[in-house]
Amino acid sequence: MTDSDLAAELLPEPPRLSRTPLHPLHLELKSRIVPFSGWEMPVQYGGISLEHQAVRQQAGMFDISHMGKFRLSGVDLIEQLQRLVPSDLSRLQPGQAQYTVLLNPDGGILDDLIIYFQGTNAVGEQQITTIVNAATTVKDLAWLTAQLHGNTVKLVDLSLTQALIAVQGPAAIATLQPLASLDLRSIPRFGHTQGKLLDRPAFLARTGYTGEDGFEIMLDPDSATELWRSLLAAGVVPCGLGARDTLRLEAAMALYGQDIDETITPLEAGLGWLVHWDKATDYIGRSALQQQKQAGVQKRLVGLQMQGRHIARHHYPVLAQGETVGMVTSGTLSPTLGQAIALAYVPPALSKPGQALAVEIRGKACAAIVVKRPFYKSPDLQS
Repeated sequence: MTDSDLAAELLPEPPRLSRTPLHPLHLELKSRIVPFSGWEMPVQYGGISLEHQAVRQQAGMFDISHMGKFRLSGVDLIEQLQRLVPSDLSRLQPGQAQYTVLLNPDGGILDDLIIYFQGTNAVGEQQITTIVNAATTVKDLAWLTAQLHGNTVKLVDLSLTQALIAVQGPAAIATLQPLASLDLRSIPRFGHTQGKLLDRPAFLARTGYTGEDGFEIMLDPDSATELWRSLLAAGVVPCGLGARDTLRLEAAMALYGQDIDETITPLEAGLGWLVHWDKATDYIGRSALQQQKQAGVQKRLVGLQMQGRHIARHHYPVLAQGETVGMVTSGTLSPTLGQAIALAYVPPALSKPGQALAVEIRGKACAAIVVKRPFYKSPDLQS
């Protein structure tokens, strides 16, 4: 036996990556597959810029089946969830949703998620569906299980049994409508319902992560495959993780693990609007947020526009007068704007739009300016 043979026997096998139910379709379309949060996922098909522009101008679809999907029920479910988030869930009516965050005792963000309130069933149980990030699914499941009273709340993990497809763009609803059994335009933004697509049961939510109108659709794997093929035949462009990232960054939507994490509070991340200070119910992290509000944050997430073609990337230092004052969390060349943009944390005194800063890129200070977020807002979503 050679040394290399012995090493191969002693070294543990790398963990196997999971595949979504739509994986065979991605291979048919010759997408470029990459590892992402424990999954094999398509990063692009025909090209990131092409896919990005399809979503901004017409319609694109994403396989987001890797995301965590939980269904919860219980007579006091809302009351129990109130202890875990800073948003007031008692305001939710059936068919409404709330984007919010799970917090640790220090006010740090365990995850960002959407809570869809589906109403109360015939036996008096409140029902909720929630979608969480792929990388935090296991952690979130453990946290929710530990915090919720299992004798009154039932949690079902649908992560591996249900598929999830996002159809986004100004033509998304018009393209989906011929396949639907209900009027999709009657569902408001952040509204949701149980309905049928292609005569198959589906959970439809008018939400997304692209800055465009559209739907996120949860359904069984066979139905998801049929839906994907039908949308493909209708001219909807398949899109990968690359376009999803450039789209969400233009819309200044946070990416968990980069822009927000357990060391960042909602007040620092520009998510203070999720903290309902008049909420009567106490919740984990409330005292920490109150103290931070009184003392003032030490850093704040801002949008940066580079003054040139240099692209600021994750972890690049932000400079003011030659000194490091912050850190870039996300950056790209915006396909829509044709400019390099980034998100970064800087001291509050340097966070006002118009503030001149710089980003260190390969040892060179490259000029940047603080701008308002989002970098781009869809005409369809402007109120």
